[in-house]
Amino acid sequence: QVQLVESGGGLVQAGESLKLSCVTSGRTFSSSIVTWFRQAPGKEREFVAGLRWNQGNTAYADSVKGRFTISRSNAESTVYLQMNGLKPEDTAVYYCATRTGITIQTTPGSYDGWGQGTQVTVSS
Repeated sequence: QVQLVESGGGLVQAGESLKLSCVTSGRTFSSSIVTWFRQAPGKEREFVAGLRWNQGNTAYADSVKGRFTISRSNAESTVYLQMNGLKPEDTAVYYCATRTGITIQTTPGSYDGWGQGTQVTVSS
């Protein structure tokens, strides 16, 4: 059974940084995609960044390119999302999700494992 546990959210001011963590278990993640999505109140869940675990290929939403970095630790079975230069529009619940395969999909319906989410709030 796939398990994903996010942490690291919080309240910060615009321009500050946060690092989110997603601890993974229950699947051979070396053959998986792990992706961060976010959902703001009243909005649809949207793709933020994705990682192909075994090769390290990454993909980012245009809105976060140059500010966010997705990475992994094989030893800790953890995927990270380093968020720099945070803006009020980054405020959302951030979710970690996984799917098997080799393609970083940007639609939530393509993923079959989800974490519970962690709240990120950026004040202006």
